[in-house]
Amino acid sequence: MLYFKKVLHPTSKEWCVFIHGAGGSSNIWYKQVKPYSSNFNILLIDLRGHGKSKDLKTSKNYSFEMIAEDVIEVVQFNKIKEANFVGVSLGTIIIYQIFALNPSIVKSMIFSGAITQLNVKSRVLLRVGRILNPLLPYMVLYSLLARIIMPKHNHRKSRLLFINEAKKVMTNEFNRWFKLTARLTKYLNKVEHNNINKPTLYIMGSEDHLFLEPVKHIVKKNDIFLLEIVPNCGHVVNVEQAEIFNDLSIDFIKQIA
Repeated sequence: MLYFKKVLHPTSKEWCVFIHGAGGSSNIWYKQVKPYSSNFNILLIDLRGHGKSKDLKTSKNYSFEMIAEDVIEVVQFNKIKEANFVGVSLGTIIIYQIFALNPSIVKSMIFSGAITQLNVKSRVLLRVGRILNPLLPYMVLYSLLARIIMPKHNHRKSRLLFINEAKKVMTNEFNRWFKLTARLTKYLNKVEHNNINKPTLYIMGSEDHLFLEPVKHIVKKNDIFLLEIVPNCGHVVNVEQAEIFNDLSIDFIKQIA
């Protein structure tokens, strides 16, 4: 089973489950732990091969579905019937898949730096990355991608956090995740956003040059989706503008509780 950590609230029955992205770990939510746990019960998870989830056997059928099933297993093990799922970057795709597999456990979804569709720039970036993957040490490639996705000076803190967390990821696991990106466009095209019937909040940075515009397009098509754009902020809003992210997302959960 995946590594997880719970922080229990003395009275609240609300649960929030945090899902990090590729190369990260539950540590990226360090600015959310205190404000969230002051209001709700929280469950922090390290995905397969990340953080402290290092000793799991991996089948050949590595997929977003398998990763989502790992998370569902942890949620059910902790007897959580319904939760608000909070994700960042590629972790948002895992939450989409959790909803597809087991919608009853999803009360709401909150996304930081959501990946909903790949534009031409991001498809080219990933294609070049897959070409370089066999040629470069994975940390060189990851650092390069992080600098392209989060290029500005004010993105530095979140960029360094992601790079430092990626150093803890097993090489084989990184390669498996990166191979999944070859299926990412096809997978995202299958996500039926119009059929998602759970309250969903997208919190995006105004400087998220790869992923903001596709989110704007998705939000226009579904009245249950909300979008908050944080100025002077890049891909990882929960780190770069943590106070704004926390206020927006906690208020959102309280409104639907």
